[in-house]
Amino acid sequence: MKTKAAILWGQNEKWQIEEVELDPPKEGEVLVKLVATGLCHSDDHLVTGDIPMPLPVIGGHEGAGVIVQTGPGVTEVAEGDSIVFSFIPSCGRCSYCARGMQNLCDLGAHLINGPQLDGTYRFHARGQGIGQMSLLGAFAEYTVVPIASVVKVDNGTPLDKAALIGCGVPTGYGSAVRTAEVRAGETVVVQGIGGIGASAVQGARIAGARHIIAIDPVEFKRTKALELGATHVAASVEEAGPLVVELTRGNMADSFIITTDRAESAYISPALDLVTKRGKVVVTAVANFANADMSGNLFMLTMLEKQIRGSLYGSSNAHHEIPRLLELYKTGQLKLDEMITKEYTLEEVNQGYEDMRNGTILRGVIRF
Repeated sequence: MKTKAAILWGQNEKWQIEEVELDPPKEGEVLVKLVATGLCHSDDHLVTGDIPMPLPVIGGHEGAGVIVQTGPGVTEVAEGDSIVFSFIPSCGRCSYCARGMQNLCDLGAHLINGPQLDGTYRFHARGQGIGQMSLLGAFAEYTVVPIASVVKVDNGTPLDKAALIGCGVPTGYGSAVRTAEVRAGETVVVQGIGGIGASAVQGARIAGARHIIAIDPVEFKRTKALELGATHVAASVEEAGPLVVELTRGNMADSFIITTDRAESAYISPALDLVTKRGKVVVTAVANFANADMSGNLFMLTMLEKQIRGSLYGSSNAHHEIPRLLELYKTGQLKLDEMITKEYTLEEVNQGYEDMRNGTILRGVIRF
């Protein structure tokens, strides 16, 4: 079939909206009609080259839609079912899945290769195969994806909101609840209030944190953080420091979650300074793949048993977390509507990312 998609042909170029050829699903795959897809910063990392993926590629990995067709061997879903994408597939059989770490499934090795799991392409344009971000390619009206990347949700679920549950929300929420293991009464600092940071704030709130300090240089984002559950805000880590000391009576924060637009080596040392004994610094933001340096006082790391933890997909298991988060949304505990600042058409994808870089939106969503 033919469909429209946003393709990145070269590094630091604009997304190009083109008509593409889409093959039918093969064994273990499904054809999905997209309802909405979020404008996640990770797709912009493809543009800048921070994530080294072969080009050309169709972006988009935070989406929700409806099953149109199933390939051979697919029994988990049927035509007409509502689904949310998991940007990391899970086979359910590898060692990591068997130990409850579906976010580290071995299939994740294929996320930025380009073709599908069998090594062939489903999208074609200009006489060549086109890769799919995270095996999904959600910047398209229709896409073919592995069943391992699909989570069935209740029909009638508002998919325009549920799209956020495919990446940003569980990544941020899980960074607080799963990776940082926030508990009632704790003090949490979140640096960087985009879609992921805002979700980390919500995760800390739902977990019962006593103080939640949101750090962002953009006033609009600090205001949104307060609406979503932050108790205090600061424009910089330097400004947040005295606030943490005062609020905790010098005991410092229990966790510091880094959800900035890009992770930088220089962020680690100040974060370590603001956490208490056995305090956790959680690095959720994506760094350039070539960045191999970190700073911090190793003596204090040992003597105070401070911890640095990476967080992929919020240490979440998608098949458990996605339905659970949707239930929290339905009961009013998780705010999704308030996170969506603006909706765009597919043709406006470049404008959406410009707005994101300018800090005028918390989360943009493409509506199909």
